[in-house]
Amino acid sequence: MLQMDETLDTLGKTIAGALAASVAGYAVAHHELNMSVRAADIVAVMRFLRDDPRCLFWNLTDVTAVDWPSRERRFDVVYHLLSPKHNLRIRVKAETDETTPVPSIIEVFPGADWFERETYDLYGVVFTGHPDMRRILTDYGFEGHPLRKDFPLTGFVEVRYDDELKRVVYEPVRLTQEFRNFDFLSPWEGTDYVLPGDEKAKGS
Repeated sequence: MLQMDETLDTLGKTIAGALAASVAGYAVAHHELNMSVRAADIVAVMRFLRDDPRCLFWNLTDVTAVDWPSRERRFDVVYHLLSPKHNLRIRVKAETDETTPVPSIIEVFPGADWFERETYDLYGVVFTGHPDMRRILTDYGFEGHPLRKDFPLTGFVEVRYDDELKRVVYEPVRLTQEFRNFDFLSPWEGTDYVLPGDEKAKGS
């Protein structure tokens, strides 16, 4: 593992040196290489990682995001890549906010198409240059982005089929019953009230 960390650290220095204007920093943690880059330069970074003989990250494994609501640039757009040639993996992060779009990397990795659509759908991150920036998992009329940490657990609307109208209807979320109260006591401590049947045990 130590040799792997040294290899990843050397690769991190190589990438940071070649893309000094685009790379904000790198770190090796838990035997993984993490690069922080400028979002505006993500296409050039991805092209370098794919084509440079020292990298050859040909496989785009995933594109997703992480939401940090208290941060000014609340989103980390995260790219995971694999180099089959060198048997190495890399995680690339680019920060953005709710209004600043991130360039699409489809011209470098066409397979990013659905990944970027999913990231837009669930987090609201918009990718410029994407040929079909539509929702992919939620419904067409869905409001909000469900993996944001400020998205309500119950959502905004509920969808159901109405037998009388013979169509799907959208309605504001209503809780059909009040939340129940639980005492959360340990079963070994017992309760203050008597459960049915317990009076027999106490009487013996």
